[in-house]
Amino acid sequence: MLDREGPGAHGWPHRRGVRRVQEPRKLGGAMPSASVLVPIYNVEKYLPACLESLRAQQGDFEFLCLDDGSTDGSARIAEEFAEKDGRFRLIRKANSGYGDTLNRGLAEARGEYVGILESDDVMYPDALEALLRAARDVRADLAKGTYSLWWSADGRDVVQHEVPQQLLGKELRPREHDFCYLLKPTDWSCVYRAEWLSREGIRFLPTPGAAFQDTSFMFKALCSTDRAVFLDVPIVHYRQDNEGSSINSESKAYAVCGEYDEIERWLALHANDAFAARMRLGFQVSKLNAYLWNLDRLGDDLAPEFAHRIASEFSAYASRGEIDWPAWDAWKATNLRAILRDPEHYLDVRRRYHGPGAAAKARFALRLAGPAGLAQALGGRRG
Repeated sequence: MLDREGPGAHGWPHRRGVRRVQEPRKLGGAMPSASVLVPIYNVEKYLPACLESLRAQQGDFEFLCLDDGSTDGSARIAEEFAEKDGRFRLIRKANSGYGDTLNRGLAEARGEYVGILESDDVMYPDALEALLRAARDVRADLAKGTYSLWWSADGRDVVQHEVPQQLLGKELRPREHDFCYLLKPTDWSCVYRAEWLSREGIRFLPTPGAAFQDTSFMFKALCSTDRAVFLDVPIVHYRQDNEGSSINSESKAYAVCGEYDEIERWLALHANDAFAARMRLGFQVSKLNAYLWNLDRLGDDLAPEFAHRIASEFSAYASRGEIDWPAWDAWKATNLRAILRDPEHYLDVRRRYHGPGAAAKARFALRLAGPAGLAQALGGRRG
């Protein structure tokens, strides 16, 4: 199978030129520069392109294929890669979910740094080397690149730019910067120093059947390090058209809530941190963003109940005096106040008028809060 897979196969984005693939070899007892964890569960349709993109990475890496009890041909595909290239290692386990599977990978990894690649995504050429070079230049615990939103069916591939230009390539303490709390939790666009993850106890929630378990992991990682670096270099083609993805599953309507419960537990342990107030604000804004995203993807049978869940949780913060209203972006605060007043009315207005693009945002703002809301939305950082 390896001999007939390659660029263009299985929907892999086409690129100009031909790249020489890393010669297969065994790593022996040496510590790899990086270990890449690939959580696998019934993804035989997408897995060859994913693993081929790893095989094309040049360097002394190890690729841990973590089969979480697949019932299709996924494990066999990974096994064939391991037979052809000694950098691949297949680990079979009983099905226990995404978080537990990645924790097993973290325990097995031998690399100085650890990365993650979802089994339906594809890594850009030389991406690992770019991340490692940036991490080593500033001795970072965490190096984060960007990614592209990729629709394999029609070839759309749109690179995202989330980090302010003036902060790229510099050593940062992420919890000092507001933008870090608004980043999508793309744990697969990073490498992490393995010793640091272990020392800080940063792991995934192991809850079976849950989803979005990158959320708490990424928040804890960004808030724990005093030395990170961000790059405007795409690392992963992030597939948008896998119907089996968690982002397309209504069956996990409340999974994101468990992730924010875990972040809240972690914040309580760090209440004396010099940046505790900033982290608390960042947590609440991130939580509202995630909950609104979840609300938008739910059907009419589940959305009203979830809107009340949002109101209930944030009402509890407000009653305890834990919402620092003056510190909030005005438009985001207007949304939150509207939910607290009447979650079902807010949902109705959002369903009717909210959508992508500036025009939809303007219509929604006018309907929700009149001209003042429109002014806030146009001036807001994130809406």
